[in-house]
Amino acid sequence: MGADVTRPPPRPQPPQRAAVLHTEGPLLVLAGAGSGKTRVIVEKIAHLVQRGRYPARRIAAITFTNKSAREMRERVGKRLKGDDAQALTVCTFHALGLKIVQTDHARLGLRRGFSIFDADDSAAQIKDLLPPGRKPDAVAAMQQLISRAKNACLSPEQAAEAARSAREREAAALYAHYQQRLAAFNAVDFDDLIRLPVQLLESDEDARMGWRERIGYLLVDEAQDTNDAQYRLLKAIAGTAGQFTCVGDDDQSIYAWRGANPDNLLALGRDYPALKVIKLEQNYRCPGRVLRAANALIAHNPHEHLKTLWSEAGDGERIRVWECRDAAHEAERVAAEIQFLARQHAAADGSLPWGEFCILFRGNHQSRALEKALQLLRIPYHLSGGTAFLDRGEVKDALA
Repeated sequence: MGADVTRPPPRPQPPQRAAVLHTEGPLLVLAGAGSGKTRVIVEKIAHLVQRGRYPARRIAAITFTNKSAREMRERVGKRLKGDDAQALTVCTFHALGLKIVQTDHARLGLRRGFSIFDADDSAAQIKDLLPPGRKPDAVAAMQQLISRAKNACLSPEQAAEAARSAREREAAALYAHYQQRLAAFNAVDFDDLIRLPVQLLESDEDARMGWRERIGYLLVDEAQDTNDAQYRLLKAIAGTAGQFTCVGDDDQSIYAWRGANPDNLLALGRDYPALKVIKLEQNYRCPGRVLRAANALIAHNPHEHLKTLWSEAGDGERIRVWECRDAAHEAERVAAEIQFLARQHAAADGSLPWGEFCILFRGNHQSRALEKALQLLRIPYHLSGGTAFLDRGEVKDALA
C-alpha cells in the first residue's frame, strides 16, 4: 500500500517534553523566568536513568548555590529510587572542582589533606604580602584582581603579560608570591577549585579521559552565570561529543560584576555546531499583563535568540509604578500601602491577615529602611533569609 498522503503531520512536542527527550548531543534550553526549567532538569535526569541511557553515577547536575543543589537533590530523590538518587552528583561548580582536586591532588602537586582557604584566609595572606600600612581597600582590590585572573585561568606569568596598568602589574607580581605561599601551606583557595581542574583536564589527556568516563552526561543550571573558567571546565568534561544540557537565560544574567559571562551561551553555538536550542516561553507564575511589561523591557537587550514570554493565567491586575525620592520614601510608601489595604479589607468584610502580604527586595541592605517603616506603623513582620536589623549583635549591644 502507498503512503497515506492525507494524514496530517505529527504535532510538535511541547518544549519541556522535547528538552527532556533530547539525549543525543548538546542542548541549550533558553528558559524564561517561571517557565519550569528546574522541572525540566529533574525530569531529564529521571528519563536518562529510568530509560537506561546513563547510570545515575555517571550523571552530574551543576547548580550555582548549595541551596539550589539541595533543593534539586530533594526533587530528584522523589523521582528516582534510593540507590540511584544517592549515586547521582548534584552540586555546585566549586564542589565538582573540589572532587576533581581531591581525586587528582598528586597530579596537581598537592599532598593529601590539603587546606582550602576561604576569603578571609586569602585576604590575611595578601595583607601579609603587601607592604605595611596598606589600607583594607587596597587589600580588597588586590584580592579581586587576583581572583579575576584565576577566574580567567591565567597563571601569574600570563596575568603579568595581560596587565594593562600599574595596579594590574602589581597584582600579577603579588599573585606569584601568593601562590608560593599557598604551596608552602599545601593549600588552595576558592578560585583554585575551578582553575586547577581546568588546568589539569586541558593539559593531561589521561585525567581528561578518566573524568569523561566518570561523568557521561552534564546538566548545568543558570548557564548564563558561568564565568570563563567554569565554561572551560564544562567543555573539558563534555568533550567534542557535547553530551550536556545547559539551561539558562541571557536576560537573567546579573553576576557580571563577579566574572559571569552571558556570552558563554553564544559560545556554545560556536563551539558545538550541532547544538540544539529549545525555548521555554510559557510562564506559569505571572499573569499576561506582567509578562507584556517584562517583554517590552527585555526587548531593549541585545539578543542572539529572541523569545517572548506568555501565560494562560489571564491579564491580572493593572501594574502601578511609583516614583520615590529615596529608599526611605519608598519604604514608607510600601508600609502605608500595606496598612491601607489591611484597613480597607477590614472595613469591607473582615480583617486581612498580615501573613497575606509579602515584600520582595533585591538586596539585604534594603531591609533596614523597610523594617523601620513597618515598625513605625506597628505592622508585624518576619524577615526571611536574614537577620532583622534590631536583632543584629551590634545593634543589641548599642541598645544595651
